[in-house]
Amino acid sequence: MAASVTLLGETIARWYNIRRGLIREVSNIPPARLTFRATLEMRSVIDLVQHILEFSIITVEELLREDTNLHRASMSQLANVYAPNITRADSQEKLVNILVEQYKDAETRLEEAGDLHMMQLVPKLDGTRETRLTILQDTIQHEMYHRGQLTVYARLLGLEPALTKDLHSALPGSFNPGTVD
Repeated sequence: MAASVTLLGETIARWYNIRRGLIREVSNIPPARLTFRATLEMRSVIDLVQHILEFSIITVEELLREDTNLHRASMSQLANVYAPNITRADSQEKLVNILVEQYKDAETRLEEAGDLHMMQLVPKLDGTRETRLTILQDTIQHEMYHRGQLTVYARLLGLEPALTKDLHSALPGSFNPGTVD
């Protein structure tokens, strides 16, 4: 019998692809360049990945609660509660391992919480109310946004982003983006 398809299942499956791409982008940057910043004011590669992880962990932990409330404390206070050791992830290997493990843990726990739990309305950061599923989808979009930043960082470092490599390898024949047939 085929597995039933749910909105939560589709969302988690989409997140898997986005997280896998994020991991590929992080793995694409040489370990010695993880402290790279596009400008002095911007986050380094490490800072950016730590930020993604903190935001993801905080959101998932809050969404799994019966009393979801992203206003219960400031984001830095929530990070101290839910993700106190993320700043210790200071190498490519540690970042990738935590990205993998956090996704696996979230996938299992969100599926256990189920669709009904995820379809309930809860307060958002801006004070409005949306379903937990919508907030999860917003968090996944946030991750994709920052994945885009990492592709820019890769270009600034003279690297071909992992996403571009994947696209080139998926196309039949010899593809040269600089020529027109």
